[in-house]
Formats: sequence, C-alpha cells, structure tokens
Amino acid sequence: MTSPVIPEKRHPFRNCLLMCVIGIALNLLLSELARLLHIPLYLDSVGTVLTAIVGGYLPGMLTGFLTNVLLWIINGDPTTVYYGVISVLIAALAAFLARRGWYRTVGRSLRSVPLLALVGGGLGSLLTFGLYKLDFGQELSAELAHFFYDNGLQSVFCAQLLGDILIDVADKLLVVLIVCLLLRCVPDSGRYKLYLRFWQQNPLSMEDRKASRDFRVRGMSLRSKFLLLILVGMTIVAILTTALGYAMYQKQIFDAQADMGGGVARVVASSFDADRVDEYMELGEKAEGYRDAETVMARVRDSSEDIKYVYVYQIREDGCHVVFDPDTAEEKGYDPGSIQPFDLAFDSYRDDLLAGRPIKPVINNSEEYGWLYTIYQPVQDSAGKTVCYAGVDIDMNSIMSGLYSYLARVLSLFVGIIAILLAIFLLLADSGVIMPINSMALAASRFAFDSETHRSDGMEQVRALGIHTGDEIENLYDAITQTTEDSVRYIAESQEKNRTIARMQENLILVLADMVESRDQFTGDHVKNTSEYTLIIMDQLKKEGFYTDQLTDEFVRNVYHSAPLHDIGKIRVPDSILNKPGKLTDEEFENMKLHTVYGRDVIEKAKKASSDVSYLNEAENLSLYHHEKWNGKGYPHGLSGEDIPLSARIMAVADVFDALVSKRSYKEPFPFEKAMDIIREGAGNHFDPHVAEAFMHAEDRVRRVLGERQTEEK
Repeated sequence: MTSPVIPEKRHPFRNCLLMCVIGIALNLLLSELARLLHIPLYLDSVGTVLTAIVGGYLPGMLTGFLTNVLLWIINGDPTTVYYGVISVLIAALAAFLARRGWYRTVGRSLRSVPLLALVGGGLGSLLTFGLYKLDFGQELSAELAHFFYDNGLQSVFCAQLLGDILIDVADKLLVVLIVCLLLRCVPDSGRYKLYLRFWQQNPLSMEDRKASRDFRVRGMSLRSKFLLLILVGMTIVAILTTALGYAMYQKQIFDAQADMGGGVARVVASSFDADRVDEYMELGEKAEGYRDAETVMARVRDSSEDIKYVYVYQIREDGCHVVFDPDTAEEKGYDPGSIQPFDLAFDSYRDDLLAGRPIKPVINNSEEYGWLYTIYQPVQDSAGKTVCYAGVDIDMNSIMSGLYSYLARVLSLFVGIIAILLAIFLLLADSGVIMPINSMALAASRFAFDSETHRSDGMEQVRALGIHTGDEIENLYDAITQTTEDSVRYIAESQEKNRTIARMQENLILVLADMVESRDQFTGDHVKNTSEYTLIIMDQLKKEGFYTDQLTDEFVRNVYHSAPLHDIGKIRVPDSILNKPGKLTDEEFENMKLHTVYGRDVIEKAKKASSDVSYLNEAENLSLYHHEKWNGKGYPHGLSGEDIPLSARIMAVADVFDALVSKRSYKEPFPFEKAMDIIREGAGNHFDPHVAEAFMHAEDRVRRVLGERQTEEK
C-alpha cells in the first residue's frame, strides 16, 4: 500500500464552507451582472457547477440551495426557494460527471451542456407548470414560450417546456465555458485539497482509493445498500409527510373556500326580501328591488376570481325554480321562474333541500357548468321558514391549482433537502464505514506471509491505516490489527520451530549416515561428498534449462538433504561383505546389491512414523534406484531412461564419480581426469546424458569439492 501523497486535512468542513461562500458569491454576482446587462440568461449556476466539480456533491448542493435562499431574501420572492431543488440536482449531476472525468478538457466539458440543460430547463419547466399551472411563469423564457404558442404550438405546457430548455441550453453553454476558464486557475493539487473528504483514518493515496473502490462484491455493495436504505427511508418519510401535509392543506383550503362561499351566500341572502320570493319568480325584473338585488349579487360574484356563479333557487319536487341568476360576461343567466332539473351531484341531498335543511358543500363536475364547488345557504322568511337557497359556485380548477402549487412547493423542498441529506449521509457512511472497511480489505489483500520482510511491511500497512471512527468499525480495526500482529508473531515462532525441526531432521539423517560410516570405513566422506555433487548437478541442470519443471526449490532441498541416506541399506549388509578387501564373489555381490532394497525398507518404516514425508520420498528413490542405469542394465529393477526417478539419475552420477576418485579396499583412487572420462563415456548408457553433461560442465565446482576433501584427508 503506497503512502498518502497529500497530508491529512485537519479542517475539511472549513474548506467546504469557503467553497460554498465563493460559489454563492459567483452565482449572485453573475446573475446580477446578466440582469444589469439585459442578457436573457440566468448565469446563477456558475458557482454551483464549479463548487460541485472541485469540492464534490455536498458543497455543490449547498451552494445551489443557499443561493436560492439568499435570492429569496434579497428579492423578497419566496418562489425562488422552490427552484432550489433544480440547483441541487444540477450540482449533483456536475459532481457525478466530474468524478468520471468529463471536466478535464473543454471538449469533454461541453458534452455536459445538454444534460445540465435538461435538468435546469426540463425539470425547471415541470416545476413551473406545477407552481403556475397553465401560465407562462418564468420571465426569461416567457417571451420565447409565447412565440412558440402563437406560431402553432397549441399546448401552453409544451411551449413553456421548449422555451425553458432552449434558454437553458444557451445558459448552461456559457456557464460551462466560464467554469472551464475558472478551472484553469485551480491546479490539480489544489482540487485535491478542496475536495470534501471527511477522513476518519489516515488518508489514502489516490491509487489506493481507486484500488479500494475497485473491489468486486458478489452481491450488492455496502454503499449501494446504504444508499438504498437511506433512499427508501427518506422516500417513505417524504411520502407520508407530503400526503399528511397535502391532506391537511386540502382540508384547510376547502374549509376556507366553504367559509368564503358561505359568507358570499349570506350576503346574497341579505340582498333581497325573502318574504317576496314568489313575487320575484312571477314578475322577475319588474318586481320592485329585483334589479338592485341582482346588481349586488353580480358585484359579490365579481369580487373574487374563484367565484364562478351566484344564484338563488327555490327547491321543489319538480326541480330548482330560479329566483335570481345574474348574467355573467360569458353567459346569460336563467330567467326568473324557470325550472332547472336537479343535478345528479345533489341527489343524496334532495330530501334535505326539500325540507329546507342546510347541506354540506358539494363538488359537482358537469359538462355544462364544469368542475364546481357549490355552497348552498338556506334563506328563511320572516316566519323562520326556508323559502329558497342562495347558491355560490366556486371554480374547482382554481382550488386544484392551489393544491397542485402547494404539492409542487412541498415536493421541490423535500427533494432538495433529501438530496442534501443524502449527500451528508453518504459522506459520513463513506468516511465512517465504507472507506475503513475497504482500506482494511485492501491491506489484507496485499498482506504477504512468504517472508519476514513482507510480513513486517504488511503489518506496518495495517497499522498505518489509523482508523479512528470511535465506533464498532474502530473496534473491528483494533481486533484485526491485534489478530494480524498475533498471526505474524505466531508465524515467526512457527517458522523458527520448523527450522529447528528441519535441523533435527538433517542431524538425524547424518546420524543414520554415521551408522553406516561406523561399519563401512570408506563410506563416511562418500555420503558427504555425494550431497555436494547432487547440488552441483541440480544447479547446472537448472542453468542449462533441463528438467526445470521438476527442479523446484523443494525438490532440490529434499534431494540435497536426503542424499546421505542413499546407502542407508548397507547397515543390513554383513561386515564380511561390506569391508572385504578383495573382489566379491557372485553370491556376495548379489547380497551387496540388496542394500538398495534394504534402504527402501528402512525409509518406508521412517515414513510411517513421520507426518512430513516429502524429503523421505526422495530418500526412498535415492536408496532404491541409484544403481539403475540409463540403458536398463542396472539393479534392482532394471529400469531405463526417464522411468528412473530424476533424483536417482542424479545420484548415480554423483555416486559413481565419488567412488572412482575415492580409495576402496579393492582399488586405489582414480585421477580426476580419468574419472571424468568414465562419466563422459557412460553418458547415454550408464547415465542420463543431460545429467552427465551438467556434471562435466560444472567441472570447476566439482574440483573445489574434491580438493577440499583431499585437503581434509591430508
């Protein structure tokens, strides 16, 4: 794990605050400059995009949202706050694209313009529609929207949407170009320092952060689970809160409209004489005071844009008898005395109306009159009898526009705040859970136990993480650190014990060899020298590229250390044969040849008592097959070629050479050159040709071993 390239930031949120202040200042300054220069663009998101690119999600989102809050305070327009969600989403998109390298060059930066325009213009237009319904709400794009609407685009919404997006494309193009210019003033090291990272451990290098993020998981990542959990939780809270708020606001607005309608109905009822209702229906405008009452009703109706109709009906079995129905600018009212059928919406209240009892406000949606909220106020004569009803119809479209606007305001605030809270939660989750866990996983994945140096380096890498979350994650880190230290110490102790055991095994082998030495006066130096010759042969074979797949470090080690056991079977050969000064008889030679089989039997017994038999396997091959010949004329089994184990083929050369240059009871030692000639002549017949050639090619090392022995003998 590489060391951090940048020192830990002690005050990460101070940089975040500084970036937000600079970003907000840029937004306000450039938007005011655009207004003063009459540029038909907003330019209020330069600081937002810049802060999101340099500082990350949270600084960018805060910059965008707080800019809208300040604009509300400065301009006194609360609607500005609701557009804060658009600024928050623009910041989130810019930060997302920045993490994927979109803002490293001007060309790649320009690719973000359409996406930013879709968020700023497209979603902004949807929000405008929710706030203003079918009205051209935004000042900058209103003129363009009117142009599209007046030139054949019959949908006000589509005209507004198209106008908003086109304006925003131009706006975001200029924003991105300004941001690219400002980014040139911020070096890469400065961007690293400004990017908001809330470390709860020692910082990682950029390479290590990337490596930790690249860890593959079998299912959903922990970060995705956190994100899903937070999103689901916040969404549920948002839906429940919004639904409850909407229901309460809906009740409030309907109650307010009912109160207003009831007040209007009472004014209407007081504008005429209830004792003369029959006269009004019979004479109409000819009745005294009829026109005056109708004029009052019309004025009351026109006093509010929400009121669509005001009228007075007398309810009878055959229908609604018109008493008053003032004309509107668009429609002529019904004539006095005319009868209108009962509307289906009032069927459930028919008995109450006939009885003159008050009824609740009724929502009525008819093809003829539209969607209305109707309030009926009983009108009583001087005797206290209900003689008619004063009716007020309130336009439901107006009511629902208010509800939709409320819903748009609430949702925009919720989405904006939820997005900011989500960025905060993810920052805390990344710094307090995900990054520490990934750091521990990265350190563990790089931990190597193959050498003391690697173990020490790995332990230092784990300690260097310095995780200090102060919770269960830190407890886990402490436990992993302690476990790792214990494991490293245990491995060191185990390896030392293994080395001790290995030395004991080597000494036991030498003890066994000494048992043979004690009986064969010529074998002592032989078992030592043959070990060195086998090592020389194996090193040379590897150097020349022969049998490299078999000549592993373990194989070489096993052959070298078990070579002294190749003649262990001689312990069962009688002394009379083993130390006979003359030539052996045929019978004696057959007995002598059995030392290979005896050796195998001894080693097989040793293998049954040992848990690690890898080196004993080679010892068995050496003892049983070292007298086999390449041409198949050896003993005890007459194996040939590569059917003879490689260790035995190597030992064959080492054994014969040492026997040639050594004094025996039946001969004097051969000169070095003569012995090498015999090895050369035996290549391909007695010996494996590659093994024999490797031995001859290592002549200098062979001479040194032989010279050391001769020096000891003198």
